[in-house]
Amino acid sequence: MTLIHETDYGTPARVSETLVTLEIDGRAITVPEGTSVMRAAMDAGITVPKLCATDSLEPFGSCRLCAVEIEGRRGTPASCTTPVAPGMKVHTQTDKLAKLRRGVMELYISDHPLDCLTCAANGDCELQDMAGAVGLRNVRYGFEGENHRAAAKDESNPYFTFDASKCIVCSRCVRACQETQGTFALTIDGRGFASSVSPGAKESFMDSECVSCGACVQACPTATLTEKSIIEHGQPEHSVITTCAYCGVGCSFKAELQGTTVVRMTPWKDGGANEGHSCVKGRFAWGYATHKDRIMKPMVREKITDPWREVSWEEAVAYAAERLKAVQAKYGRGSIGGITSSRCTNEEVYVVQKMIRAAFGTNNIDTCARVCHSPTGYGLSQTFGTSAGTQDFKSVDKSDVILVIGANPTDGHPVFGSRMKKRLRAGAKLIVVDPRRIDLVRSPHVKAEYHLQLQPGTNVAVVNAIAHTIVTEGLVNRSFVEGRCDPKEFAKWEAFIAEHRNSPEYLESRTGVPADQVRAAARLYATGGNAAIYYGLGVTEHSQGSSTVMAIANLAMATGNIGREGVGVNPLRGQNNVQGSCDMGSFPHELPGYRHVSDDIVRQEFETAWGVTLDPEPGLRIPNMFDSAHDGSFRGLFVQGEDIVQSDPNTNHVTSALESLDIVIVQDLFLNETAAFAHVFFPGTSFLEKDGTFTNAERRINRVRKAMPSKVGKDEHWVACALATAMGYPMHYETTSEIMDEIARLTPTFRGVSFEKLDRVGSVQWPCTGFEDDDTGMAIMHEESFARGLGRFVITEYVPTDERTTRMYPLVLTTGRILAHYNVGAQTRRTANVAWHPEDVLEINPVDAEIRGVKDGDMVSLASRMGATTLRAVISDRMPAGVVYTTFHHPVTGANVITTENSDWATNCPEYKVTAVQVARSNQPSDWQVDYAKNDVERKRIAAANVIAAE
Repeated sequence: MTLIHETDYGTPARVSETLVTLEIDGRAITVPEGTSVMRAAMDAGITVPKLCATDSLEPFGSCRLCAVEIEGRRGTPASCTTPVAPGMKVHTQTDKLAKLRRGVMELYISDHPLDCLTCAANGDCELQDMAGAVGLRNVRYGFEGENHRAAAKDESNPYFTFDASKCIVCSRCVRACQETQGTFALTIDGRGFASSVSPGAKESFMDSECVSCGACVQACPTATLTEKSIIEHGQPEHSVITTCAYCGVGCSFKAELQGTTVVRMTPWKDGGANEGHSCVKGRFAWGYATHKDRIMKPMVREKITDPWREVSWEEAVAYAAERLKAVQAKYGRGSIGGITSSRCTNEEVYVVQKMIRAAFGTNNIDTCARVCHSPTGYGLSQTFGTSAGTQDFKSVDKSDVILVIGANPTDGHPVFGSRMKKRLRAGAKLIVVDPRRIDLVRSPHVKAEYHLQLQPGTNVAVVNAIAHTIVTEGLVNRSFVEGRCDPKEFAKWEAFIAEHRNSPEYLESRTGVPADQVRAAARLYATGGNAAIYYGLGVTEHSQGSSTVMAIANLAMATGNIGREGVGVNPLRGQNNVQGSCDMGSFPHELPGYRHVSDDIVRQEFETAWGVTLDPEPGLRIPNMFDSAHDGSFRGLFVQGEDIVQSDPNTNHVTSALESLDIVIVQDLFLNETAAFAHVFFPGTSFLEKDGTFTNAERRINRVRKAMPSKVGKDEHWVACALATAMGYPMHYETTSEIMDEIARLTPTFRGVSFEKLDRVGSVQWPCTGFEDDDTGMAIMHEESFARGLGRFVITEYVPTDERTTRMYPLVLTTGRILAHYNVGAQTRRTANVAWHPEDVLEINPVDAEIRGVKDGDMVSLASRMGATTLRAVISDRMPAGVVYTTFHHPVTGANVITTENSDWATNCPEYKVTAVQVARSNQPSDWQVDYAKNDVERKRIAAANVIAAE
């Protein structure tokens, strides 16, 4: 294994149909018009010294180290800022240039600490490399006089340090913060000799607007910005390309190691989803993989009130199988089931759903997508014929209008959020539909044209009102509709949507959005050029989630914004493999590839391959499992890598269901809230120990590679195989690639996918049906026709939610995520990310706070019809009066103790985003929090004992 080094070409590549031929050091080179001389030289294998230039940023031309001579031109222009020209003759190595470059380096080194041997960047320092490249052997000016070598360090950030004494003021960090991340948290303060990099207004990094994405650290050519993990451990010796296990963006990283110890995660420039950028989670929050709380050995117990007992893997598997078979013998085959994880690989999810169908003999299989994006699958399949987003992430670069509804990309999908902001800074127009004023509404150099601040639960009404404007004002793209869509379905929809009850004026009193704003936003979307829609859980997690997805699809088809770059309907998936877990057949009615279990031909294909008869009837969804547990017909559950107690709605209903089960099996990294109700616990593996694939929100299948051996001694798919075998259905795979080969054989959209191809080309996007070397799948879907043939318009009636405010519960609670944390926080809470978000808080409008006598920082009781909890109030005008907001990253908060069992009419996706609540000052924990504290003591005791046992 070796350390993977990526070539830095100095300036970004240019795309042009016009080619330019020039001569560099006597060699003829042809490059696209607009290419810099530096880039052209690098393309030809000619290295030009540089410090301020890097190919992830636009050229700046400040360091003067990359000077070249060009015949017929005066002086020595910077090669990074000089574009090529036909017939140009460039010289990169002359005596004049050598003298000039040494002089430049002398000036840098004369004001730089000479502690190279003890510097954390020794061996990975561009300043050091360039001093060698230009042949610097001494500094004529000496090291006396005024300098910056005593400048103070900023150690405030938990992940990296800023040592101003080593800063050469190249501005790469400032430019990275501006161009790549788009936060504008860094600036150059002062002029001349007094110039220095400053976070915010001379603040510390931690007090500034820095979001710790790591772009500045990666851009820094010296040891000024250095990861604290590198300072502690030293430079890595080898690296492995893998995929981040946080959100649905699916960023590619180089896991950089010393032996089996990860010392740094660096975003990979060739990553199809992130192209070298990252966020605080993927870049820095990977320490949970080696956290002391991890459970390393299998454990069993007879009753959930008994203490855990560590056992061998074989004993745990046998114990689990025995209890599962006993339940089936007593209550029937359909009395057990399982839930797959959107954090696990495609291969791990595939074997679990296969275990449940083939070994358990039931279709009682569901996934966490049930509680997040199941309406996406239903809505898009009904309208377009597929269950996934239509574009790749790069498509946004061609968008002229961006409509963001029910999503917060800068917090939930920050790398894509940065890309979106870059496009907005370049001139694209933005429409935000959200009850909360998210950062995109107004942030540095980005401002939404329209913020439609609707009442929670009225998404369908707002989208219908937008469509009404487009239809009644003659803005429909008739040629697209007539050529690509079902004419009868469109005629019915057009008549429906044109009715006055769908007008912005009629719906204004329900949505709370002024009619003139809705009409103006509709006109912009329909006439502003390429228009793209991006949505998230603020669309799907409603009683009309599926209706809103279909309404969005109607909108895209009516305006012809589908089937090319810059447009489309794009769900922003929440977890790293939520798309993949659905692709792999984790729903009770669908086999891998979204094919219904009742289809005889499809089912027979799987029966032949698996050698078993499959049930033709759909199984139980997660809510059905809980309900059936209460009525006594469902008695056993296998939970793969999900914490359903913390993440599913109406926590008391979930916990009482789990308490009634005869056998609960949990496979996870940590003793989570669900494990408190388990009888068998199988230790899981982190993404750094996995071999397989994830599928991100753009349908991109990325390789996940082992950076370190499994800390628990077994791969996760081994558990499913061993348990299936113990249940009487032999299942075994020698390698993970065998599982993908089986997936490809049985899943048409994965037909051309293999580990060999992924290792060769980097990534592919499904559908990928060919085996050709150049077949990397389909980036843009529905280009010529829809997957279902003709696009289908669906009538989407606005039906108000059953959840209503009352005098007792006059406020509406909606929930979301924050940048620093991921999902239920099991991973990020075990990293330094808690420095930014140590607790869940309740955002409340100043008017609502004043009415209740609540001051900023007060502890308040948050109560609904379902339950109550206590948390800290933060007074904020992000929320409109009458609406409060919180996150669900900390289990002690118990946010889902509050939420109801209301769900989407088509998919049972819970209505997390609308809960009637009351808020009052409080200084007492809720009953839920008291119970949690008691259970947490036991969890910590077991975790500590397990660490001792492992040592």
